[in-house]
Amino acid sequence: MSKLTIVANIHARPEKIELVKAELLKLVPITRAEKGCITYDLHQDNEDPAHFMFYENWESREIWQEHMNAPHLAAYIAATDGAVAEFTLNEMTQID
Repeated sequence: MSKLTIVANIHARPEKIELVKAELLKLVPITRAEKGCITYDLHQDNEDPAHFMFYENWESREIWQEHMNAPHLAAYIAATDGAVAEFTLNEMTQID
């Protein structure tokens, strides 16, 4: 089974940038310790501080789906309810 790459873009509402950032940062150490997590890197746009991006690599899609159902993801969603203006997620496969 091939490795799965995730690119997740999160755009916080301008007045909620610090809240979203703090909640995203909480996810990093917990997720990096999960079974099957290869990389889980959080980025913040240099020009637009409301734009955050996760670059993730997982051993498989099934393992990533377990992560998506984890309690810490549910806690993040609850804590940022109404604070995220836009969220996009791309499931990708490295081809070279």
